[in-house]
Amino acid sequence: MEIELSKLSDAELLLLLKHGDQVAFTEIYNRYWSLMYIHVFKMLRSEDDTKDILQELFSALWLKSSELNPDTKLSGHLYISARNRVFNLIRQNKVKSDYITSVLQFISEADLNTLEHLEERDLVAAIESEIGKLPPKMRLIFEMSRKQNLTYKEIAKELDISEQTVRKQVQFALRILKPRLNAIVVGMLSLLMLK
Repeated sequence: MEIELSKLSDAELLLLLKHGDQVAFTEIYNRYWSLMYIHVFKMLRSEDDTKDILQELFSALWLKSSELNPDTKLSGHLYISARNRVFNLIRQNKVKSDYITSVLQFISEADLNTLEHLEERDLVAAIESEIGKLPPKMRLIFEMSRKQNLTYKEIAKELDISEQTVRKQVQFALRILKPRLNAIVVGMLSLLMLK
């Protein structure tokens, strides 16, 4: 007579799983996948990340099934393992996020002269392209400030405009460029991190 696994308790399934019973594993998977999905998705709000966590969670359950304590409460074990995997992912993403933030901080603080020395030709070309899209007078003032390292006073004198106008034009240029450059840098970093 065949045992109907859906009627077995978690403890009974765990005991079978501990002895390498694949059908018991499938029953556990079917019983808990949706619950774990909801639990993890609430924390991550990402379908892909949630599915990755569940893949790891159930793979580890199968691979380490022989090490499980038979007194372990299955649902508790799965919830805690899922939560720990979520925390690990968040920590990893925070490291990436901190790295991206530090690069963006560098971009916002560095002048374009410094950026031109980076070996990333694509980055420099993208930045130059964005500067090229600025209105002509704003672009001229911005380039005099950032590339020629002229002071606002020197630019004002050379272009026969007020220092205040120079300051405002540079501020407007930075306001336009910063989000565009941030998007470019984040895109490039994402590609580098995927390699």
